[in-house]
This record gives sequence, structure tokens and C-alpha cells, in this order.
Amino acid sequence: MEKAAQSESDKLIIKGIEFSSRLWVGTGKYRNFEEMAQALEASGTDVVTVSVRRVDLKRTAESLLNYIDLKKYKILPNTAGCYTVEDALRYSRLGREAGLSDLVKLEVIGDEKTLFPDVIGLLKATEILAKEGFIVFPYTNDDPIMAKRLLDAGAACVMPLGAPIGSGLGIRNPYNIKIILETVAQRYSCPVVVDAGVGSASDAAIAMELGCDAVLINTGIAGAKDPIAMASAMKHAVMAGRLSYGAGRISKKLYATASSPLEGMLL
Repeated sequence: MEKAAQSESDKLIIKGIEFSSRLWVGTGKYRNFEEMAQALEASGTDVVTVSVRRVDLKRTAESLLNYIDLKKYKILPNTAGCYTVEDALRYSRLGREAGLSDLVKLEVIGDEKTLFPDVIGLLKATEILAKEGFIVFPYTNDDPIMAKRLLDAGAACVMPLGAPIGSGLGIRNPYNIKIILETVAQRYSCPVVVDAGVGSASDAAIAMELGCDAVLINTGIAGAKDPIAMASAMKHAVMAGRLSYGAGRISKKLYATASSPLEGMLL
């Protein structure tokens, strides 16, 4: 499985855990488990997120967990579909008790139509789970103030939405993401992972060019006409976006600047 090569100084490490890919992939909405497994392989990811509410924790023959090679992938359990703090806490604990991971992508959803997070409930659940030893990755809105509060509550990173879950609208408010990166993330030395809304390879590249540490994608891959090809496209987009960010783009100017200046030329 091809993964993006990272230099020693550019490794993504969260709470002592090293991640070899900056593209993280979800496991829902595929037509079948075989397609999911092929998409994971094509993506080059080493992190897959699974819904504790929707996965068969007993790992019977029909469990998607049987299609995930635990030697290749880190499992990131999530609390998708939880609308209360109590439910989010319950499924986080169930995932850990089932041996999935101490990691949790924490979701406390506030509205059934938009699937926007209930940030008050999210903040409360983050504080509780962090005290219980969980490594909490909270799915939140793109509010820099809430990002700060989540980190104060013990979150290991922040996962602001690019757009509503499954919308494919891309990064709708890059300025707020940039503010989170330039203020909260730098102050806390905290990773920022864009979660939700990425629909195309260009969306993923934009997130990385802003300076985000990783991108988590589910629907943008699983819902594509060719999920395997899209997974590969997302892999290369994340790699290109990260390289572009590190290279440092030219400044934007109102007027043209000649690529071949006249100075020093023989006329």
C-alpha cells in the first residue's frame, strides 16, 4: 500500500501516536464491504473511522471489521448518530470495551437535518472522556473560540467541518479555518483535521494548502461513481496540498509580473 513519504520533521504525531498518512477515511455508505476494502487500499490511509453504533462489535461474518486489516490500519471509533451527551459517552465506552481503541472521533449532533454539532454537548462530553483517558478528536464547527474551549477541555486535536456532513460543498469558510490554524492551533501546538464536506480532490488540496494537518473523508469517496479511483485521487490531492503548503506559495498581486524580466537582457 503506497503511502505519502514524510520527513522526520513533518511527521504527524498526536499524543505520541504516529500517523503515516494525512488522509483518513470513513467506512460508511459503500455499496459493499469489498468495495470499501479496495477504496481503503487505494487511499493509502492508515486511519479508518467506524461508527460504534452501526458496527457489529461481536465481529460476526457480516461485520465490516472483518474487512479491515488491523495490521495496516488504526481504528478510529466514532459516535456518529449520537444526539445526546449520554449516548456519545455510552458508545465511546462501548468502543473501548470492545477493544477498538482509546481514540474516539467524538460527535454530538445537534440537528437532524443539518447534522451540525451540538457544541455545548460536545464540550461537556470531551471533558468527561478526556478525564477517562480517551484521546478525543471532536467533530466541531469552524468557530475558533469553541476550538480553544475544546482544547482546554482536553481534546487531542480539533476537527472543524469544511461544510455540512455529506454535502460535498468543499471548504465553505477557509478564513475561519485559517484563524483556527493561526491562533488556536499554534498556541496549543494542536493538529487541525478538516472533517466533513470534502467532495473532490481539489477540496482536499485546499484544506491541506491552508495548513491543516489531515483531512477525514467518507462520503466524498464512498459516494463517488468510482470510489476506488476517487480514493486514489484524494490520496494524491492531500500529498500535493501538503507539499504546496510546505513549499510556500507566491503572494497574490493585482497586476502582472513578467516571468522573464527585461533586466539584464541584451536588447
